[in-house]
Amino acid sequence: MTIYIDPPSWPGHGRMWSHLISDVSYDELHAFAARLDVPRRAFERDHYDLPSNRYADAVLAGAVEVASREVVRLLHASGLRRRKQPPLGVSASASRRTSPAPRPPG
Repeated sequence: MTIYIDPPSWPGHGRMWSHLISDVSYDELHAFAARLDVPRRAFERDHYDLPSNRYADAVLAGAVEVASREVVRLLHASGLRRRKQPPLGVSASASRRTSPAPRPPG
């Protein structure tokens, strides 16, 4: 069982984030995250977003530190990579050519 984590270098919501992944299964990843009390809502398609203040906790629990590029490579090699889906009614090629519509306030 190996869980990997990249450095907290992804900004969002006023903090920096890491990605926590498995190269074996989502079940393995969910079990590891549960042991760290990471909420399931932090799971996004194929990884958990982990705030920088939890990075050391993940490493102490056994996550292997790797570069961000290695996270992507491991996900692709394992077949666990899940890309974002285009909005309903929009083809994948069209969604790559256009920028998303602005979100309404509120």
